[in-house]
Amino acid sequence: MVSLFVLKLACVIYTHSKLEKLRKENFICKFLLYNFVSDKYLLAFKVFLGMEFNFKAIALSYKTASLETREEVALNESQIRNLLAKISEIIGISEALVISTCNRTEIYYSSEQDKSEELVKLMGIVKGMMHISSYLPYFEVINNPQEAVKRLFRVSVGLESQVIGDLQIINQVKNAYQYTADANLAGAFLHRLLHTIFFTNKRIVQETMFRTGAASVSYATVEMIEELAAQLADPKVLVIGLGEIGSDVARNFQNTSIEKIFLMNRTAQKAEDLAKELGYQAIPMEQAHQSIQEADFIVCAVQRNEPFITKELVAQMNILSFKYFFDLSVPRSIEPEIEQVNGALLYNIDMINNRLDETLQRRKEAIPQVEAIVNQSIHEFENWTKEMIVSPVIQKLKNLLEQIRQEELGRYVKQLDAEEVEKIDRITKSMMQKIIKMPVLQLKAACKRGEAESLAEVLSDLFDLEKQAEATRAI
Repeated sequence: MVSLFVLKLACVIYTHSKLEKLRKENFICKFLLYNFVSDKYLLAFKVFLGMEFNFKAIALSYKTASLETREEVALNESQIRNLLAKISEIIGISEALVISTCNRTEIYYSSEQDKSEELVKLMGIVKGMMHISSYLPYFEVINNPQEAVKRLFRVSVGLESQVIGDLQIINQVKNAYQYTADANLAGAFLHRLLHTIFFTNKRIVQETMFRTGAASVSYATVEMIEELAAQLADPKVLVIGLGEIGSDVARNFQNTSIEKIFLMNRTAQKAEDLAKELGYQAIPMEQAHQSIQEADFIVCAVQRNEPFITKELVAQMNILSFKYFFDLSVPRSIEPEIEQVNGALLYNIDMINNRLDETLQRRKEAIPQVEAIVNQSIHEFENWTKEMIVSPVIQKLKNLLEQIRQEELGRYVKQLDAEEVEKIDRITKSMMQKIIKMPVLQLKAACKRGEAESLAEVLSDLFDLEKQAEATRAI
């Protein structure tokens, strides 16, 4: 009775306190709980306070840091795996997820204490950055479990992306999940959370216009080429200029069925390195004329003051059908007059941006629908976390009923033949499932109403589950 009284007192203090610091720290509640409340009540209230699944995050993104800062902090796959190992070994965190892209580096973890400084320092060790502490102000610290869960949902589906509805982020989150699983840092909470996110993303793709169309110049260019190439038997693509945009174009072709991609750059080594990475072919700049002649699609993203591809150059070529030119340079690297040559078709950056504007407008219009789907998924996930309060009670009840069933079967099994034993086994299993069904449903319904603790206590006392569990452990 003392334990129950102290528990209720802690609840009142937590619920009705008007002091923001007290509500955040919960120090009186925690003191009462850890020092006076029995294990039976502690588990339930720990979940209520968000201590059992105390999910947190630190996040550096394009909203808080410049491109240069993001590049400094960004982690590659090897560094992420190394960081996860150190998070487990040095800090002792049991669940963690690291997402690092060109636009963000974020760590999600489960811990009662704020570990943001320790995590950033570990990043510095992994990257060899002794001055990493100076980057702390760029990290947003999220210690509220509900806000951290919401953040991961929004990041994963593209609501927090610099390009709204980013198509690549969900795969980057899936890769992060794989690294976490490999490091044995994904427990029941994180597994359930991420699978809920992946299901939510699937719903968004199927039910909204949020993920349709291209939303970057490089991706839109590849999408247009893929559409035009559908009518060609063996399309050839030449990418000239491998700066940021040109390299992005080359990488985006990895997700298409076009196989013959040729790369050309003023610095030949850069073309050779990227071609080796992507499985393409590098071509020397000296062979530009011949390569343009042989290609069906030419993407030009070079930086120079005068056009690289001129009307005079194109006019010398024997264009049997059509040759498609994409000018992604500012200033332009292809003379507009090339369209005066029969069979030459030119798409400049303004044409591509018009396509992007339409895509982004559709995505913006879909945001309310996407947020509704996300909020529904978060609500369902929170219901699952509440059900974890009664999960041990349900399991103990199942174990008790199974123990009784086995004991009763054991008394009569020697008097029956094999066929009769099989039938009775099947019948008693069915009976047990039907007996337990209603209490389980009532407990889960009580979770959603916030009344699970009292009902779980009644059920536990009614069947004396604590005593039965201790007896089983003793055996």
